[in-house]
This record gives sequence, structure tokens and C-alpha cells, in this order.
Amino acid sequence: MQLKIMPKKTPLSAGRVPLILFLCQMISALEVPLDPKLLEDLVQPPTITQQSPKDYIIDPRENIVIQCEAKGKPPPSFSWTRNGTHFDIDKDPLVTMKSDSGTLIINIMSEGKAETYEGIYQCTARNERGAAISNNIVIRPSRSPLWTKEKLEPIILQNGQSLVLPCRPPIGLPPPIIFWMDNSFQRLPQSERVSQGLNGDLYFSNVLPEDTREDYICYARFNHTQTIQQKQPISVKVLSAKSNRERPPTFLTPEGNASNKEELRGNILSLECIAEGLPTPIIYWIKEDGTLPINRTFYRNFQKTLQIIQVSETDSGNYQCIAKNALGAIHHTISVTVKAAPYWIMEPQNLVLSPGDDGTLICRANGNPKPRISWLSNGVPIEIAPDDPSRKIDGDTVIFTNVQERSSAVYQCNASNEYGYLLANAFVNVLAEPPRILTSANTLYQVIANRPALLDCAFFGSPLPTIEWFKGDKGSALRDDIYILHENGTLEIPVAQKESTGTYTCVARNKLGMAKNEVNLEIKDPTRIIKQPEYAIVQRGSTVSFECKVKHDHTLIPTVTWLKENRELPTDERFTVDKDHLVVADVNDDDGGTYTCVANTTLDSVSASAVLSVVAPTPTPAPIYDVPNPPFDLELTDQLDKSVQLSWTPGDDNNSPITKFIIEYEDAMHEAGLWHHQTEVPGTQTTAQLKLSPYVNYSFRVMAENSLGRSSPSEASEQYLTKAAEPDKNPTTVEGLGSEPDNLVITWKPLSGFESNGPGLQYKVSWRQKDGDDEWTSVVVANVSKYIVSGTPTFVPYLIKVQALNDVGFAPEPAVVMGHSGEDLPMVAPGNVHVTVVNSTLAEVHWDPVPLKSIRGHLQGYRIYYWKAQSSSQRNRRHIEKKILTFQGSKTHGMLPGLEPFSHYTLNVRVVNGKGEGPASPDRGFHTPEGVPSAPSTLKIVNPTLDSLTLEWDPPSHPNGILTEYTLKYQPINSTHELGPLVDLKIPANKTRWTLKNLNFSTRYKFYFYAQTSAGSGSQITEEAVTTVDEAMASRQVDIATQGWFIGLMCAVALLILILLIVCFIRRNKGGKYPVKEKEDAHADPEIQPMKEDDGTFGEYSDAEDHKPLKKGSRTPSDRTVKKEDSDDSLVDYGEGVNGQFNEDGSFIGQYSGKKEKEPAEGNESSEAPSPVNAMNSFV
Repeated sequence: MQLKIMPKKTPLSAGRVPLILFLCQMISALEVPLDPKLLEDLVQPPTITQQSPKDYIIDPRENIVIQCEAKGKPPPSFSWTRNGTHFDIDKDPLVTMKSDSGTLIINIMSEGKAETYEGIYQCTARNERGAAISNNIVIRPSRSPLWTKEKLEPIILQNGQSLVLPCRPPIGLPPPIIFWMDNSFQRLPQSERVSQGLNGDLYFSNVLPEDTREDYICYARFNHTQTIQQKQPISVKVLSAKSNRERPPTFLTPEGNASNKEELRGNILSLECIAEGLPTPIIYWIKEDGTLPINRTFYRNFQKTLQIIQVSETDSGNYQCIAKNALGAIHHTISVTVKAAPYWIMEPQNLVLSPGDDGTLICRANGNPKPRISWLSNGVPIEIAPDDPSRKIDGDTVIFTNVQERSSAVYQCNASNEYGYLLANAFVNVLAEPPRILTSANTLYQVIANRPALLDCAFFGSPLPTIEWFKGDKGSALRDDIYILHENGTLEIPVAQKESTGTYTCVARNKLGMAKNEVNLEIKDPTRIIKQPEYAIVQRGSTVSFECKVKHDHTLIPTVTWLKENRELPTDERFTVDKDHLVVADVNDDDGGTYTCVANTTLDSVSASAVLSVVAPTPTPAPIYDVPNPPFDLELTDQLDKSVQLSWTPGDDNNSPITKFIIEYEDAMHEAGLWHHQTEVPGTQTTAQLKLSPYVNYSFRVMAENSLGRSSPSEASEQYLTKAAEPDKNPTTVEGLGSEPDNLVITWKPLSGFESNGPGLQYKVSWRQKDGDDEWTSVVVANVSKYIVSGTPTFVPYLIKVQALNDVGFAPEPAVVMGHSGEDLPMVAPGNVHVTVVNSTLAEVHWDPVPLKSIRGHLQGYRIYYWKAQSSSQRNRRHIEKKILTFQGSKTHGMLPGLEPFSHYTLNVRVVNGKGEGPASPDRGFHTPEGVPSAPSTLKIVNPTLDSLTLEWDPPSHPNGILTEYTLKYQPINSTHELGPLVDLKIPANKTRWTLKNLNFSTRYKFYFYAQTSAGSGSQITEEAVTTVDEAMASRQVDIATQGWFIGLMCAVALLILILLIVCFIRRNKGGKYPVKEKEDAHADPEIQPMKEDDGTFGEYSDAEDHKPLKKGSRTPSDRTVKKEDSDDSLVDYGEGVNGQFNEDGSFIGQYSGKKEKEPAEGNESSEAPSPVNAMNSFV
């Protein structure tokens, strides 16, 4: 019986497959392994890999670059059409095509105009297997025309009238961003009364005298060309009227009672209603016969603009805006129709087939109206393309039957309607290939006995080969009752034994041929710890030893490592490790814990642990202290209701003077056996007048204290019982908190027996609702600390007081405190929860606060539960790992930090009170965008030669998106460690190896390597390597330091420096003996040596004007000029798409982030600060 690959898949867990790089059979289609050697040999039709956008707006000041990149085997050739006809680039000297690419570069910077090259371009990539085509790329230059000159008359109107200031910006490509500012370049404040419409006009619902100004200026910012145009200022004068006549709302825009709006699926639907009236109307929005989508609806421009993002066909319908003020309300109905450009339901995929196979290409798209599907073959409409008997067109499907190699082609599917089109290329590649085995020959597999062994046989062939395995010289294939053969060709031995050792042969066959490969298997003995470390108890300061003896396969070399609490041993010389032992000397308390011996080989690992307990050494006898002897002969005199005098006789001070006496008392009636501190007196005093409390049965004792310590207590005095009295204080810490929604639990800290002042201690508990007119309700309770009031309404404020009383009388009137009856769980979930993704790791969540009455308790805050969508391997887990963030108080927004890039998250929001959480809001999902990747995991340089180096690397451990390419930069380093020119190289994302050629021999190079996603470049990893040296040339190099002439030259230079130093020293000493020098020393010129004013010492002279450099943060140089780069008022910062921003009040902050030429650090700046108008015109 032979073991062969069958169509039915053998079950195999992921953990048992070391390498999945093999062929899988898929519904009559082949999958080509990504093996570089295989890909180099296989032919493949062209595939478009990169192209310019369909609507390509270019900058007329820069060269035009129209991208078209494709791959194929053999490499494809490229051609272009322009406006439907062949574009002969050889006849136009301004047009060039990149080598090995179809990208066009049109050099209009030297000569020519961008308008000349407007049109529709299409690229074709062709080889012997077919032709792929790009989208139709519409080239249009951007335009930022000037405002037409116009004379604007001043506008004069009465206070309270409505006003519309027209903007009417010039038509540009793309359309400009509109904003209004004054002559000081400050943004005009907007409100519910004054706001800018979607068309750019400035609308006043009613004007006020403070609206009078002469500088209403409309600005148009053209982002593509980084220019700003301004309209002539408009002057508005508002005349004050004695009485403003109020009026109901009317709409300024849109006009009439109804209008229509059409929007495309996936866009942002923006509906606008602006009304005038006095007082200022408020705008409301509703959807007739439906509700607005909570998570996709946003209100802009003070509720005047309704926006729905990611609009779909379900958003079609009638929307109504309502303008309302105190005098009335009006409404306007906008009928919205959502159309859709074509979008994919199933995009056709490439097919790799064997001769005689069947297959299908499916192209399904949807839209509104429904798109029309048409097919092309190699860029030619299928109706006029060469006939192929294996091909049949059935609407959106191309069916292939019994294909042959001549059936290979590239098919294009075009789905189009009046709003756009989709174009997809998908090739059919028919391959007839004999079997190939991709696993390296004579691969050695080493496995521990009694563990599974997996022998790889990665293969490819067309038709799909069958696989057989043989062992040694045996002529029969391996039986399937001992072995498992997987569809990818891997042979599995479930329990490998010593007799499994040997040579195994993998044979692949199809009708075009046969291939085979041999691999070797060795079975090793497992590693074992035959003498394990044992539990030890040692005293501090002693030495302990742990033993760990390992037995292993003689061909494997084990490494033994010791760990403490699963971490490395402390870096302490007290710890020593030899072959089989760990020794710890001078043990201290910190050494206690678990010690683990870990034995590792290249194939397995074992460990054993023991616990070390550290105990104290045998204690030595406690020292005897010479503290005083206790006092004696205690006597009570002058016994009154609230005082008594205590006298005593001191004991022996044991040669150390007594510094003080400590007096304590016992209350035998309330706390028998418990002594309390009464007072202290100096050591020279033997009597004390003690203050007493009512209704206490006192006993007293005395202790003496000197510098060595305190004596034992004296014998107790006789008892003295004071008379009872009413309480002189009330309970403290009075609180009222409900434990259930219908009760009020009143608690307090009761008085101690000492504080009761008499028998029969009780408490009078009183309460009433804070906001009601009810009388106090009171109850007298025994000596307890809690009383529960039942039947209360939920979470109502109460006034509470607790008064102490005994058999003698009441304590003073107590203070009133406020409490609340019991809380209940909130009833309402936060509404209008929406998420704004800030960046790849941060999102901002907003929600509407819940009504206060629905909270039914103290508002603790809002709690966000969020979790990341699970992958298919994680969905089997029972528990979803959710994260929780709580925002205290009444906040209605919060940030979610630490998100993972390129991930889908779900969240909900709940309100929290003292009882717990309320219901959750509906789940909201959001996606984080791609982020930059981490650095590549490894970078190694191998196979150095005279003029080449080979780099190998592993992809980033955290790609944070889809890798687009790698960037390799390198530069030579000369013998003085100076860096040479930097070379920049782009490498495809699917590569893990690259060879650099034509390098200099015997040269050190430094490499900088990083990966990229669409979000940008990741962290780089660096490495250095040296090309090998030419031995013949190295033998001719001479060490200059050993040459005689060089040594002599250096000696002469050293002697000359020594002579100069001696001459300078002699002349300096002589200079101090001249009379003039002495006079200078005696009469120092204060101008030359300025004196510090604070301490009279001479300071160092410094010219503040000439020598102090201008600080980096200074805005004005010393010559009072203003440099261009220091101005913060660049108008380019206004609008969208740049780094500028506005404060909440509309004032401008930030700097223009466009390109600037570098200015010299010093020099001929203008003596005048440039005006903002000049700054603006410089960008035009």
C-alpha cells in the first residue's frame, strides 16, 4: 500500500506544522508558493501594481508624473493612450518613461505648459502571456484664479434687520476653502445669530450695532497651490433704532417650503437651513417616517447644518428643518435621494490552472442605478477579442473549460453607471510544469525521543503531483498505519523512536515527470535532572548549597542556568555556580525564595525548583536596663465632683535621674482593666491636681521615666466614684445613607461609657425631608449606632440630627446634617455616542449626558467599556477581554489611549452612581488607522566578498498595518570614521534578503534599515559590515608610523613647541617689573575692570549688545527688525489640511507649515516688519 496525497484534507493542528510554504489544492485552481527560485522560472501575465488616481489634479508649477507600475514574467513592456488614441512619447521631447517602468515624467518646469497635457491617459502593460490596463487617468492642472474686481457699496441697515454678505469666490480646481476675517487677520466670531453658510456667504439672522465695521473680508484658500485670495472689504453700518420690532422666523436659505438633494453613497450628506428673525431663531432637525442614525449624525454650524457620514441608500427620505423663536415656527422639507457609483461585491481573482482544468472568473458589483458589466481580454472588448474555445461569457461570469496554455490571458472587468466605474484586471495563467521539490536536499531533522517528528517536502507542479515517502533502501512506500502524510507533503511520525532514525526520501510525480529529495532524521535522548535541588532552612549568616545534576544525550551540549523567583540571580559575589551546584554564602533575609535549575539543549528544556527559608540565629539574653523602680504609697485627697489631688512616693531612680511621671486612670465601671493616659508632670513633682468626668469610677497609677526608659506601673490607688450629670456632647460622624432604594440608614459614632456622664445612655434620632414642609420625626433608641428609616422615596435629601440623653437629662442641641435616602441603579443609557479616531492609537468618545432624574443617586461619572474585535483563533475563547475607563463627574467626552493600530474596536457607555452602573448604550464600532511599523526584528550581513554584501532580515514583530516596502540606506566609513555619501534603496515588502553589488573592497559600510506602511516609516535598525580585503594590495600597504622620516618630523615639531612655551614664560615674568605695570596694578581702571555692584568684587567685562546671541525663542532681533520665519500671522494656516489652528474665540495661532527657503542667520533684513498682507501675497 502506498501513501499518497488525497483530495480529502487530513486534520492537523497549527502547532504541529513548522513551515507552511507548500502547495494547497483549491477548487480547480493552483496556488503558487512564494519561493524565490520557483518564481524566477514561472511565467506570469502582467499585473498592475501601482497607478495614479483616476481624477489626478496636478500642480502646474511642478513636473507631471503619471504612475504606472506592473510586474510579470517576462517583465512587461508599457504603452500609453491619450484621449483614446496611441500616445507616442518618442515624438515629444518633454515626455520620458522610467526604465523598467511605465511611469511617465513630463518636464514642464523647463518649458511647456501643464494645460497642453490635459486629457485622459491609460497605461497598458504587456508580455507574451497577456496585457493588463490601468484606469482612465484624467489629468487636470489645479487652478487658483484671482477675484474679479468689483466696487462694493457700503451697506446701511437698521438694527434688527437680517443681512447676507455674499462671498462668491472664484471657481478653482479643486474648490477653495472659504473663511471670513477682518483687517487684523482675526477670524470673525460666529454664533447662532451670525454664521457662514456652505456656499461661503455670511448670514446675519438679525444685526446689532456692534456688527458695524468696514472690514468684512472673505478669503478663499486654494490648498493645492498653497495660495490665498481675498475679496474687497465690505463695509456694514447698523443704525440704532429706538424700538426693534420682533418678527417670526423666515428662511434665508434654502428658499421655499421644499427642496431636493442628491448625494452619492459613502459621501457626507450635508443639509443646511439658515433662518432670520428676531429674536434669533433656533434650528431643529427631524427625519420624516424615520429616525436619524445616532452614530453617524453630527450637527455643525450651531445646529444649522445636519451632516450624516458614510451615507447609504437607507438614508434616502424627507428631512425637515424647523426654525423657531418666541413668535412662531416655520419648516422646510428636503427630499434626499442617495445614488451610488459602482462598488464591488465580488472582484475577480487571478487564476492559475493546469492544462485541462476548469475555472471561473466572477465579477459582481452593485450601485444605483445598477452598473453594467462588460469584459475585455488583454485590453480588447471581449466581443472583438480573438476567439477562445475554452471560454464562455455568462453575464458577470467567465467560464473556462478544458483550458490549454494558449488560454492564458489578462481579463478586465468594467462595471459602470452614470456616477463612475470600476476596472479590475484578473489573469488566467495556464501552467504545465513537471514536479519540483522546494525543500533543501539532505536537510537534517533532530527530534527528542517519544515526540512527534515532522519531515518537510514542499513541492510544486502542474498538474498537482502525488507524493510518496520511502525510508532507507526499502522499495515499498511507508504504510499509513504508523505515519501520517499531510496534503502539503509533510510526513509526520506521531511518536518518534530510536529506530525511526534514518534517511527518508520524498518522491513527487505527475504526468510530466518525477522529482525526489532525501532528508535525514536523528532521534535524541531526552534531557533529565537526576539529582534535584532540595528544600533548605538556614540561619542568617550561614552558607547553603543546592545541587542539580543533569543527564543528557551525548551529542547535545546542555547549558544549566539558575534562577531566583524566575529571574536572573542577583549580581552578588556571594552567589557562586559550578558544574552541578549553586552556593549562597553569608545568607540574609532577602535571599529567601524559590531557586530554579533550568537545563537547556537545542531541542528540549527541563527544570526543577527548591525553596530556601532564612531564619534568625539563636537569640542572646536580653540586656537589663536601669529604669526607675515604680512609685508607691498613692493617696487621694481634696476629693470634689470634678477634681481630685493625687500624691505618691518615687521609687529608686537607679542612678539615672527621673525626668517625668506619667499618670494613668482606669474606669472600673465602663472599661475595667483598661488604662488610659491622664497627664504627665515633671520628675521633681510628687503631687498632681487631676480633672475628672461625671459618673466614672476612677483608679489611678503612676509610672516614672528616666533616660533609660519607663518603670513598671505602681499599685493602683483606691477607687473614687464621681456624681452623674447630663451628657455634655453629642455623637459624632452622623451620616444618612440609604442601603436600599426605599430606606434611610442613619449612623453615628456612639459616646463611650466614659462620655455618657450617667446611667441610661440613649439617643434621640430626628429626621425630615429637606425640601418638604414636614415636621421633624423623632425616635429614642438605646445605646446603638444605627437606625433605619423605611418607606422613603428613592434618593431624596433629608435633614438629620442625633442627640444624646441619660437619666439625668439631654445633651446640648445637636448640629443638623444632610443625608440622602437610598440610591437605585440609573435607568437611562447615555445617548448619541460617537467616536472620533484621533490617530492610530488614540480615539475620542463623545456622548450626551443622561437626565439628572434618571440617575437616581450621586453621579459618580461615566464608564466606557471597550474591546478589540477578536481574530478567528480567539473567538473560541469564552471570555472577551474588555477594558474599562471611568471618567469622573459629568464629563461627556473622553480619550481612549493605548489602542492598537489597524484594529477594529467596539465600545459602549454607562452612567455610574453610588449604587452601580446603568444600562449600556448600544455598541459602537470603530477602526483605528494604520500606524508605523516597529523596526525589523533582525538584520544580518552574510556572505561578504570583495565588492558585495548580502543582507538578511526578519519582518517587524509589530507591522501595525500592511507593509508597503523596505528602505535601505547605507554609506561607507573611512579610516578616520568619517561617513561617505548616503545611498537610498527601496526594497519590496515581500523580500527578506538583498544583495548589494559593486561595493568598494576592504571598506566598512553602515546600514540603516526600516519598514514602511501607508502611515509612514517605522523605527530603523542599523548594522555595520566590511567587504573583504584584497590580500595582494594589503601586503603593499606600509605603516607610516614606522617610517624614519615621519618620526624625525614629529620630534622637530615637539622641540619647536617647547621653545615657544619657554620664551612666553620668560617674557611674562619680566612684564610685571616695569614701573608702568606697577602703576596699572595700583590704579586699576574701573572701565577696564568693572566692579560687581552686589559684593564689590571685579567681574568679567561683557558687551551685552555686541556679544550676547539672540535666543532661539526671541521674536525680534537686536536691530528691531522682524524676520520672515518669526512671523506667526501667515494666512495659509487658516482652513483645512494644514497644521494651523484657531483658538476657541476664533483668533489665529500657529505657523504656516509650507515649504520655506532657508534664510541666513545674520544680514540684510528689512528695517520694517513685513505686513500680513505682504505675507499673504507672497503665497499667491
